[in-house]
Amino acid sequence: MDLEYAYTKKRMHFGKRCNFSDFDKTEVEIKSNPALMNNYVRMDPVTHATQCSKVFAVHEVNTTTATYRDNKMFHYEGGWPKDINMKDLEQTVRYRRKIEKDELYIHTMLQLLPSMEHCILQNNACNIYEEYFADVETISLIQRAFSRTVNVYRDPLTMKRQITHLSWSPDQGNRFAASYCNVDFKKTFSSNYTSYIWEVENPNNPYITLKPFCPILTLEYSPKDSNTLIGGLITGQVGCWDLRRGPEIIDISSVEFSHRDPCDKTLWINSKTGTEFFSASKDGQIKWWDTRKLQVPTETLVIDLSKPENQNMDKATGISALQFEPSMGTRFMCGLENGIVISGNRKGKTPSEKIATRFRAQYGPVISLERNPTFVKNFLTVGDWTSRVWSEDCRESCIAWTPGHRDFLTGGAWSATRYSVYYLIKVDGTLDVWDFLIQEDSPVLSIKVCDESLTCLRPHEQGQLAAVANKKGSTYLLEFSEALTVNQKNDKLLLTALLDRETRREKVIEAKNREQRLKMRTLKMHGELDFTDASLKLDEREESKKSSAGLKNALIVQCEQEYENIINAELTRQAEANIVELNNNVMQNGRIIS
Repeated sequence: MDLEYAYTKKRMHFGKRCNFSDFDKTEVEIKSNPALMNNYVRMDPVTHATQCSKVFAVHEVNTTTATYRDNKMFHYEGGWPKDINMKDLEQTVRYRRKIEKDELYIHTMLQLLPSMEHCILQNNACNIYEEYFADVETISLIQRAFSRTVNVYRDPLTMKRQITHLSWSPDQGNRFAASYCNVDFKKTFSSNYTSYIWEVENPNNPYITLKPFCPILTLEYSPKDSNTLIGGLITGQVGCWDLRRGPEIIDISSVEFSHRDPCDKTLWINSKTGTEFFSASKDGQIKWWDTRKLQVPTETLVIDLSKPENQNMDKATGISALQFEPSMGTRFMCGLENGIVISGNRKGKTPSEKIATRFRAQYGPVISLERNPTFVKNFLTVGDWTSRVWSEDCRESCIAWTPGHRDFLTGGAWSATRYSVYYLIKVDGTLDVWDFLIQEDSPVLSIKVCDESLTCLRPHEQGQLAAVANKKGSTYLLEFSEALTVNQKNDKLLLTALLDRETRREKVIEAKNREQRLKMRTLKMHGELDFTDASLKLDEREESKKSSAGLKNALIVQCEQEYENIINAELTRQAEANIVELNNNVMQNGRIIS
């Protein structure tokens, strides 16, 4: 058997390419001549200067190079006699006192001081080349606020559906879940009810496609497990997904124990097992669930504001917003369709104790409700054309609010990292960024995200990103600048002072209003505001009004008379001045004739 091996070499290693030409030429061979070396003068070294611009200097001038050297010295305590232990404080102090009492001590110190002082002065010399603040980060006084669109995630279906909810995954927020549902029932019926989980880095294709039997209104990631999700369905039921077991729903609640209206609000609860959550709907019910036994709710609360003890479903007020703060245990909040915000406690023994605190927040339905991540006593409400910031210490009025917008607000959320920043979305496709520490009357940044109405907003836990969805099924991933995401050194102190000041102001106003109401109630109890007195006071008011009207008319007539007298006096003065001037002219003419 013959073995054969081929050696290959790239063309680039052969050298310069040979170009052959077809014409006559003469080649001459010139051999080296050693005699020519005598005419060659070797110069070593050879320097050649290159200057790009024109040289104007007559002579070359250069400064002497300054050479620096760093010297270190280790100081050890020495010079002690052998019988003295330098680590024993009493022995060293006693020996020092003995030496200081010696007659030669002062003379010796006077000889050593000049040289020591010279070294100290040399050591204190300032190095002009030293960078004293090299490690200090320079921050500009006014930072520019801006944002940019990172990615756009579009609905793969041809018939575009509205995005009703967004939720970030707990594993560093690399994915987010979006629920797609046409809440307008006039739309064309579609049998495709899929919702998607998207990867941040891949906007072209969904990461996972969820396939329920009916449209999903809300999807929420578990804060402890990135593979578990809960969702509210359009049938009023709640379901659970485990991504490790596929895109199909693994458990669902029973229809008879679920909500009567579409379930559009679900939130996880901070529990030891990590399996509890609660849901709300427009039917006015709040239900607590456990994913280990999802068929029946563990607890139900009906929001009946007239008589909470009756739990009457016919008189319940629809819930339009839901909020839960993990750091506050059993406390929860819900926004109602009549503009009232309920701050409840699940530990209450009766329904009236569970929904004891009420805030008259908006004139219309409360669309968004969220606590500040740092100042949990303060919460944000969004509804109709305004957003308001409330404090739990003030129940009658908010402590801050935005002016009325021209376009309807559809949602809002606090920034996850910067204390004073929150976002608002509107029906015209605009996202507004508000910062209380900079200005309170207008947003610091307004972004035109798209031409369609924005439906939901969810900031990233790291604060720099935010996902915004619109009515046509597109999700926009926005990135904000450091001015909107990073806190400055004194931001927390400044915002604390601002919130405390506004809270005290509202407390003073509430106390005055309470005192006025108490005074009116006391007058009613003593019978001083009966019908007779009221009619007499009404007559007195009418008489006083008539007398004031007569006095006003008299003053008007008097002013008109005075104005007319002034005009007449001015006309008389001008007439007299004209007569005097005419007489003077006549006298001058007579003199000229004579």
